[in-house]
Formats: sequence, C-alpha cells, structure tokens
Amino acid sequence: MTTVRPTAVERAHAQHSPHRPQAVLTVTAIVTAIALMDYTAPALTLHGMTADFHTPASEQAWLLNGTSLGLAALLLVAGSLADDYGRRRAFLTGTIAMSVATGLGTLASSTLTFTLARVALGAACALIISSSLGLIAHAYPAGHGRVRAMGVWGAAVSGGTAIGPLVAGGLAEVNWRLGYAAFAVAALLAAAVATRVLGESKSSRGGRPDLPGAAALGAAMSTLLTALTLGRDGWLRLPVALLLVATVLLATVFVAIERHSAAPMIDLSLLRRPPFLASMTGALFTGLSVIALFSYLPALLQQTIGISAIGAAWLVCLWSGVAFLVALQARRLTNHFSARHQLALGFLLTAVGALTMLGAVPAGSWPRLLPGVVVSGLGTGLLNAALPRLAVDSVPPERASMGSGANNTARYIGSAAGVALTIAVATSSPGHQVQGADKVLAVTAVLALLGAVTTLALRERSL
Repeated sequence: MTTVRPTAVERAHAQHSPHRPQAVLTVTAIVTAIALMDYTAPALTLHGMTADFHTPASEQAWLLNGTSLGLAALLLVAGSLADDYGRRRAFLTGTIAMSVATGLGTLASSTLTFTLARVALGAACALIISSSLGLIAHAYPAGHGRVRAMGVWGAAVSGGTAIGPLVAGGLAEVNWRLGYAAFAVAALLAAAVATRVLGESKSSRGGRPDLPGAAALGAAMSTLLTALTLGRDGWLRLPVALLLVATVLLATVFVAIERHSAAPMIDLSLLRRPPFLASMTGALFTGLSVIALFSYLPALLQQTIGISAIGAAWLVCLWSGVAFLVALQARRLTNHFSARHQLALGFLLTAVGALTMLGAVPAGSWPRLLPGVVVSGLGTGLLNAALPRLAVDSVPPERASMGSGANNTARYIGSAAGVALTIAVATSSPGHQVQGADKVLAVTAVLALLGAVTTLALRERSL
C-alpha cells in the first residue's frame, strides 16, 4: 500500500497554521464587513451632514474621501508592518481603532472634525484589510481552500457595502449620527471576539521593519490624495501643484530607500511581474469606476430626482447584494477563467451596467436604474472575488499582507481620484446635475472598459 507523504508546504502549514481556519475566516470577514459598512455610510448621510455642518459643495468631496485618504496613505505601510510585527496584532489594533475613530466621527461638529475622524478611520481600516488577507492566507494553503476563502472575504466586502447603506440610510431618517454609533459598538464587540479566536502569524524574512520607507510612502500617499481631492476645484492652483511636486519627491525618496534597504517594504522587482501589475491595475480601475460611482450615486439621486435616503440605500443594497452572491459563487469559475480574465469580465459588466442606466435620471425614473444596477452588481462581485486572490497569489507567501496592502492602496487611490472626478463631472454645469448624472455614467463606462483592456494586456510572457 502506497503511503502519501505530505509536501514541504503542507508540513510547514500544519506546524504554523491556526487550529480553526474557519473561525479565522469568519472573524476577519465580519470585521471587514463592518469596515465596509462604515466606509460606505457617508454616501447615505451626506445630505444630513452637509446640512448640519453647512458644508459648501466645493468641500463635499472631503466628507466622502476622508476614509479613502487614510486607507490609501497607510495600506501598503500597514501590510508590511503586519507581516513584520504580527498580523493578529495589526488586526486587533485596527479593529479597536476603528471603533474609536467612528465614535469620534459620531461626535463631530464640523466638516473638518468629521473629515479628520474619517482619515483616522481609514488608517484603522488599512490595518484591518491588509492583515485580514494575511491571516487568511496563513490559515489556508494555496489551492481550492484559499480560492474559496478569498471568495468569502470578497463577499464580505460586498455584504458590508450592502448592509452599511441600509443601516446608515434607515437611521439617517432619525439622525445621521446613529448609524456611526452602531458601527462603533459593533467594531468593539468584534474586537472582543477576535482576541479569543485569532492566532499570531508573521513573516520569517528577518531584519528590522522598513520604518523609513513606511514614513516616506505614507507621506507620499497623503500628499497625492490631498492633491486629488483639492484638484476638483482647479488643477492649476498653486496648492495642488505644490502637493503633486511633493508627491513626486517623496516617491523618489521612497524608491531610493527601498533599493538600499536590507528588508524593503516592497520588492521593487515585483513591478516587472505581470500578475502583480494586473493586481494593482485591476484595483486602481475598480476604485476609479465602481467605487467612485456608487460612493456618489446615492447623494446624486437625492439631489436630482428626490429619492429618499432609504430609497437610495435600497438601490445600493441591490447592487452590493448581487455582488455578494456572485462573489460567493465565483470560485466555480476558477476552472474556466483565470483571475485576470475574471477581472476583465467584471469590468465589462460594469461598463454595460453604467451604459444601461443612461437616461434614467433625466427621465426622473429610478426604476429605470434597476437593470443597470443588477448588471453592475454582477461585475462588482467578480471583481471583489478576483482581486484578493490575485493580490495574495502574485507575491511570495511570506509577504501576503504586503500584497494585500499594495492591492488595496491602488484601489483606494483610484477611489479618491474617482470620487473627485465624479463630483467634478456631476457639477461641471452649475444647476444642471441631471445632465451631469449621464456624464458620470459615461465616464464610468469608459474607465471600466480601460480597466478591462489593461488587465487583459498584462499577461505572463511565455519563454
């Protein structure tokens, strides 16, 4: 009788993986869902916040972009530090910080104080998102189990996006602050559970964490995102130009540090690998097209066709609910589609969905949006399932959190830039946001098609 011996990878995994991988997946998925619920809430509370804070139209992008700023500035940094210092430690720190930052946002009295709280929330979510994929990759070895786990995590992203607007929109009918209070309490309870479930894991690469690189990259991302947010009021203004110059200088410093670091935050040679570039490009265009559109669409519908906050929330719930179901089932496509082809199909469906919604807002008919919302949800589900898998599989196993951080950094840079672009397009003709809605949909479709073409072009070269 032949004895099947475990491979070296399987033996290593058996020695170091958690005893309950399903519990790890459940906890990380739930906390990620809470983070996405919190992230999407401003889209449904924007109307109430702007009334309370007396926020002018030129500053509304800050209310929507605060979390994206914190996320994009720290995701790659958080992923690298999670690998080096411990993914469980980073995850718990992020979850507790999310509760605190959300609570501070609940108490905010101005656009500035709410935005600062959201930037802090973004930093907390950066720790959660980057470390959660690292924990899952450690719990599940490469193969079918990991594909399934990444699909569940992607579904959690969609599920949080679906539930968040319903909670925020429903409670906003009473007071917009109530939803944020609920998210703060939920995060605190989840942290208590996570302390009992998660085991520690970290990279074995050795060396000191790349703190100078972390500082340079965090500063570069902060200046870039600030420039993108301010740019909607005029790209030729001096503050925007200075911020963009600072971004280039800081990025140059970061590259120099990484080239000479014994334990670099990111291996720059990865930028020559098509799978890693496909992961980054797919995430960037997801932010530019999908996240940007559905971050601003609820507010746009309330301002143009007079739909209620809870009505807009149900539309977002339909989109993200479809995405949730598709992400759960996306693993069935792995035998027929690579992650790269799954991304391209997701972008194509996003473009079709956006084009299908053209004309609905000028007609004042929200039911005409429904087919396009469903088709967009199909595309988003494919994107949410493929991106985390590609992010982890395109980097060495010991750098899983870094891969997640790099992928999500690109996603939220795209989101911040996309939201700023969306608001600029929608308000390009003062008093004519109805026509601006169709322009936004057309721009979304073009960006999604560019994402599909670029992702398909980044294929492995055969030798």
